[in-house]
Amino acid sequence: MSFDVRPGSVHSIIGPNGAGKTTLLNLLNGIYAPSAGRIVYDGRDLTGTAPHRFAAAGIARTFQNLQIFFNMSALENVLVGGHLHARCGLAAALLRLPGRTAAEDAYRAQALELMRFVGVEEYAAAPADALPYGALKRLEIARALAARPKLVLLDEPAAGLNPTETAAIDELIKRLATAGVTVILVEHNMRLVMGVSDHIVVLDYGKKLTEGTAEEVRNDPRVIEAYLGAAAAET
Repeated sequence: MSFDVRPGSVHSIIGPNGAGKTTLLNLLNGIYAPSAGRIVYDGRDLTGTAPHRFAAAGIARTFQNLQIFFNMSALENVLVGGHLHARCGLAAALLRLPGRTAAEDAYRAQALELMRFVGVEEYAAAPADALPYGALKRLEIARALAARPKLVLLDEPAAGLNPTETAAIDELIKRLATAGVTVILVEHNMRLVMGVSDHIVVLDYGKKLTEGTAEEVRNDPRVIEAYLGAAAAET
C-alpha cells in the first residue's frame, strides 16, 4: 500500500466495508503504528510516533464515530483543538495575568471564526449534547481546524446526514481545499466523493486496487467488481 498526496488537494480513500479505510487513517495519525513501511509528511518521517506528534506536525483528524466532549459547550470543544498553540504558562494561568486574558480572548475569537467557517456559530454557547447530529459533524471539523493543520483526515463526515446536511459538508470540503488545507477523505457517499475529489485511491482487502481521477475510477472494471461483484463488472 503506497500513495502520495498532493498539497492543497482533496484526496479520497474509498472501498467496500472492511477494505481498511479507517485503519489507514489510524496509521496516518499515529493511533496505529505500522508493522512495515514508512509514513513521511512534509519531508518528516513520522513512522511509529505518537498521535500528538502527528498533530504537532500539522495533521488533524475527525472520526467515523463522533468524538465530542458532550459535557462541554460547542465553543469549548473547538477551543480544545487549539491547545497545541497555547503559549500561556502555568503561573500566568494561576495568577490570571493580563497576557493570559488577552491570549484567551484571541483563542476564543479564532474558535468563533472557525465555527462561522463551518456553519455552526449559532450553537457557540449551547451544550454540545444539545446540537443536532449534522451540526456535531461540522463542529468536529471546526475542532480539527483549531489545531491549524495543513492536512485534515476526514473519516466519513457525511455518514448519517440527510441530503441538505450532506450538501453542506460537500461545500465545506471544497472551501477547505480552496483555503489551502489538504484533505484526505474517507467516505461511502459516492456522489460526494466524485464531486469533491481531485484524486481517489481505491482499497480492497487492505490493498490498493487502483487510483486516479474520479472519471478514471468510476469506469474501472476492477472498482465495479469490488463494489458490485464480478457479474456486474462483466455487463
